[in-house]
Amino acid sequence: MPPQRVYALPRQRSLLLPAVINPFTHDLKLTKAEKIKCFLLGIILVPLRGIFLLLVLMVMWPVSVMITFRQSLKGAVEPMTGWRRFMHKRVMTFLGRLYFFGMGFRVVVKGKQASSVKAPILAVAPHSSFFDAIVCIEAGLPSTVSRSESLEAPVFGRFLRCVQPVLVSRKDPDSRRNTILEIERRAKSGGHWPQVLIFPEGTCTNRSCLITFKQGAFVPGVPVQPVLIKYPNKARLLLLTLCQLYTAVEVEFLPPQIPTEMEKKCPIKFAQSVRAVMAESLGLPVTDHTYEDCRLMIAAGELTLPMEAGLVEFTKISRKLELKWDSVKKELESFANIACSCKGGRITIEEFASFLKLPISPALQELFSLFDRNGDGTIDFREYVIGVTVLCRPANNEEVIQTAFKLFDIDEDNCITQEEFSSLLRSALGVCDLDVHSLFKEIDTDGSGHITYGLHNVSNKGLNTTAQRGLREMQEFTDVTAIFSCEAAFKPWI
Repeated sequence: MPPQRVYALPRQRSLLLPAVINPFTHDLKLTKAEKIKCFLLGIILVPLRGIFLLLVLMVMWPVSVMITFRQSLKGAVEPMTGWRRFMHKRVMTFLGRLYFFGMGFRVVVKGKQASSVKAPILAVAPHSSFFDAIVCIEAGLPSTVSRSESLEAPVFGRFLRCVQPVLVSRKDPDSRRNTILEIERRAKSGGHWPQVLIFPEGTCTNRSCLITFKQGAFVPGVPVQPVLIKYPNKARLLLLTLCQLYTAVEVEFLPPQIPTEMEKKCPIKFAQSVRAVMAESLGLPVTDHTYEDCRLMIAAGELTLPMEAGLVEFTKISRKLELKWDSVKKELESFANIACSCKGGRITIEEFASFLKLPISPALQELFSLFDRNGDGTIDFREYVIGVTVLCRPANNEEVIQTAFKLFDIDEDNCITQEEFSSLLRSALGVCDLDVHSLFKEIDTDGSGHITYGLHNVSNKGLNTTAQRGLREMQEFTDVTAIFSCEAAFKPWI
C-alpha cells in the first residue's frame, strides 16, 4: 500500500498565487472574419494613413528643430520660456493630436488636469504600448522620464528633446540616484517646471492588472495626479490598428492624491495607495509583478523552460524573503537542472525523489508538501524559491529535529545507525566516499553507536550544529532538502 499523501499546509494569503498569473503577454487571436475585414480595410486605409502621417512628420520635424535649437539637455537645465514654450505647448501639441488622429485614434478626455502647482507629477497606468504617448499629447506635452539612448533615435529623438525629459543612463552607475534627484527638483519647483509624466509600472503589460509601481514618482512626497488610459475596442499591433476604422481611447484624470506624513516618509506606501485608487477606478486587480519578472521570463526561456516559469511576483518575494534579483536568477538555474525535463517546467514528487536519490516515503511527501504550496501535486519555480529560501533558515526547535530524524531513520526502527546516516548523506550529496564518522560521533554523544529520538544523546545543540555545517558546505537544493526538511522551519513564513 503506497504511503498516504501529506497535504499542503495552510498558507499565508500574502504568498498565495496572484489574481493574474502572467500580465506581460498578449494573447492575439483573430477570427477568419476579422482577418478578412483587416485585409479589405488595410489595402485602403494603410496607404492613405501612411501618406498623411508622413506629411505630419514633415511639418513636426522642422518645428522640433526650431524649438530645441541650441537647447542643452545636460548640466543645469532650465525650463523653456517665451516663444519656445509657446511652440512646444501649442504647436507641437496640435501636431501630435493631428498625428494620432491620422492613425485613427479617437480620444475622449474625462476629468480635469490639475496644474503643475497642485500636482507636479502625473502617474499614468496601465502602460501597454507606445500608443500610450497619447496621454502626453492630451496633457500638453509635460516632461517625461526617458533613456538617454532614445535621444539618438532618428526623427522621434528630436521630438523627445522638445519635452526636456529626465534622462536615465545605463552607463552611469549613479543614474538612478541622479534621476530621483532631478524628478524631485522639478516637482518641488513651485510650478517653475512643467509637470513630470511617469508610467510608474516601468514596463508594458497586457492591461489585465496593475503591477508594482516604481517609487520614482512618489519619492518627492508631492501630490500626484493619477491618469487612467483605456482602449475600449482594444488597440493591438501597429498594423492592425492602422487597419481599423478607428481606435477609441479614454484618458481620465482622477483627483490629485495628496500623501500623508507617513506616505511622505515611505514612498512604497504612497505608491501602493495611488495604485489602489487607480485599480479601483479601472476595476482591475493588483499584483506584485515588476520588470524583474520580465527579466526572469527571458532567463527561463534561455534555460529551455516555459517563459512563464520565471514569474514569481518579484516585488513580494524579494521583500518578504529578502532576496536580490541575482539570487533568484541563481535559483532559477538550479530549478532548471531539475525541471527542464519535466512537462511544463514543473516538478512532480517522482522527479523530486529521483533528483534527491531518495525513496518516496511519508517523510519525503511531507517535505514535498512544504514546497507544493497550492497542493496541485507539482512544484513550480515560485514555490521552489519560497521553499528553498525558507529551508535555508532552519528553526532550532523540536519539530525541526523530529522531521529530520524521520528522514534519516530509513527502516523506521526509531533509531539511526551510522550506516543509515552515511547512506542518506552519500545519496543526497552524490558522494560515494563521504566520511561521516566524525560527524556521527559528534551527534552520538553517549557513544552507543546509534541515535534515538527523545534521549539525552540527541540534543538540539548537536543536531543544529550539524545543520549549520551542512548549510555552509552545501549550496544546492539537494543538500538543504535532504537534511533540513521540516514543517516548523516554514511556520514563521507561511
